[in-house]
Amino acid sequence: MSSANPHISEESPSNTRPIIRQLDDSAINRIAAGEVVERPASAVKELVENAIDAGATRITVEIADGGKTLIRVSDDGCGMTPKDLPLALSRHATSKIDGSDLLNIHTFGFRGEALPSLGAVGRLTITSRAEGHEAAQIRVSGGRLEPVKPAALRAGTIVELRDLFFATPARLKFMRTDRAESQAISDTVKRLAMAEPSVGFTLRDVPGGSEGRVTFRADPLPGDLFDALHGRLASVLGREFAENALKIDATREGIRLFGYAALPTYSRGAAVAQFLFVNTRPVKDKMLTGALRAAYFDFLSRDRHPAAALFIDCDPQLVDVNVHPAKSEVRFRDPGLARGLIVSALRHALAEAGHRASTTVAGATLGAMKPEQPTATGAPRIYQMDRPSLGARSSAYAAQSPGLPQASPLDAPPSPGFAELQGVYSGQVTEVPVTPVSPGQASDASGATVPGAEALPLGAARGQVHENYIIAQTTDGMVIVDQHAAHERLVYEKLKHQMEENGVAAQALLIPEIVELSDNDCACLLGVAEELAKFGLGIEPFGGSAVAVRETPAILGEVNAEAMIKDILDELSDQGESQLVQAKIEAILSRVACHGSIRSGRRMRGEEMNALLREMEATPHSGQCNHGRPTYVELKLADIERLFGRT
Repeated sequence: MSSANPHISEESPSNTRPIIRQLDDSAINRIAAGEVVERPASAVKELVENAIDAGATRITVEIADGGKTLIRVSDDGCGMTPKDLPLALSRHATSKIDGSDLLNIHTFGFRGEALPSLGAVGRLTITSRAEGHEAAQIRVSGGRLEPVKPAALRAGTIVELRDLFFATPARLKFMRTDRAESQAISDTVKRLAMAEPSVGFTLRDVPGGSEGRVTFRADPLPGDLFDALHGRLASVLGREFAENALKIDATREGIRLFGYAALPTYSRGAAVAQFLFVNTRPVKDKMLTGALRAAYFDFLSRDRHPAAALFIDCDPQLVDVNVHPAKSEVRFRDPGLARGLIVSALRHALAEAGHRASTTVAGATLGAMKPEQPTATGAPRIYQMDRPSLGARSSAYAAQSPGLPQASPLDAPPSPGFAELQGVYSGQVTEVPVTPVSPGQASDASGATVPGAEALPLGAARGQVHENYIIAQTTDGMVIVDQHAAHERLVYEKLKHQMEENGVAAQALLIPEIVELSDNDCACLLGVAEELAKFGLGIEPFGGSAVAVRETPAILGEVNAEAMIKDILDELSDQGESQLVQAKIEAILSRVACHGSIRSGRRMRGEEMNALLREMEATPHSGQCNHGRPTYVELKLADIERLFGRT
């Protein structure tokens, strides 16, 4: 029979009790390797972290066949003495902690599991030399340790791991392709390179033991923290990220958040550009990624993801990194404090960015304008932008403003202008006097004229094309504004501001809806009842594990309270928070803003266009519409001249 006790290693003869035996070190190390070393990238992570802890300033990683046949990590750190080498391959032997305090950890590694685990499942060779000692080498293959012998090495340490998982062939079946494993290793090295800008990193692919090629290189960047970090992020994530990232630096109750977060218009189709660090340790924490998502919640559509590299620095006593052997998960003593700091700091930075939009928008525009290559006959192709028909424009207008009448022909009566739509939230049209302006001038938000408007960020309006795009001239270029998207964002921000000031109106139910839940779900839901009440959803206990829904947000109309409650619980279980009610309310506000804003196909007067530009400059987040798309494109004069070969 099989025993249910996981600690029983062998069964005794029938009708007698099972025998408990102590596993040998080789078996223990192979079991530990299953947690510590999941794939070649895990081995690279452990070895590079050891090199960083050793004080290395330059680290070189060489791999072959995606790390399956060779991983070699060389560093110029402090090295080890010949006496240290056998001890380093002993389980739970480390120089980084003394075992008296598992919370006061200032290094990457501290468990003493990596090297013995790697030696149990592969062929491991360590060559090292400490200052004042001779170089020495030790080998371990499948858990079998060989004696220490002299070696040739000037300084530092070289750790070579060959034939990973040869001692556990079943694990090899779970390896992915060489390309996928190489990509995972590259991602690991880049994360560690971002964590330590003062350390130089080189990643080289050496198939068949050849010289190989460098796939990643980052030189050490000493000096100011933010300057070094900005330079390292530019080399790791690309120049475009560095150009479109906002500097983040905030402190609250002993926790500091710093780093860079990209503008909403510089977003990604997947969460592949989100890098989070706690005390320089790369982590993958659900609470932190949820906070990052919450900070951009109102600026990106559901299928877009923000890009950021954020570092949390705090007293080691405030965070527990000893959660899992892989050390990629952490637990904060006060998770609400860390989450609130991320959300507030990012939202403050995004608000300070004002109307700024990503430079990649202009780059994409210029790329679309470049002429194509010559044809096979040598004649250049002539580039001509598409000119949509009236029917195509009407379809586009309907897509941008669903539910509204389609755009009418040019001789249709004009719809309300920008100045007349200021009171859209209350359902009333408020007349706002606008002072006419002459060329070279623009009106501010109050209607007063502003001389030399070209010097303002969005310049002076010079015209309107296709009844949707405003052309404005700046001192060093031009700006193209999507009038519908821009005004939609402006109206949306006004609606949100009014909601924040007046709160969300709640509609009392004539007969409260009773929702039966489990004890855990009931306690979880009542724990966020106060937060839900801010958005007009009133709940209270109803005896046992049931809750009574007494109020729902009035703006949502008739809702299925039970379905909403269960959706909220699903979000709380998955993400530790719920933004469902807020999302539904803001979706309504977004639709109201869309319906109440200047529509495509609307002819605008010069003073209206300039008033729109001025309000965009004064309104935070006006650089992107409610769905994260840009509201304007800025083209520099030098770029325009290059399009026409004038340089």
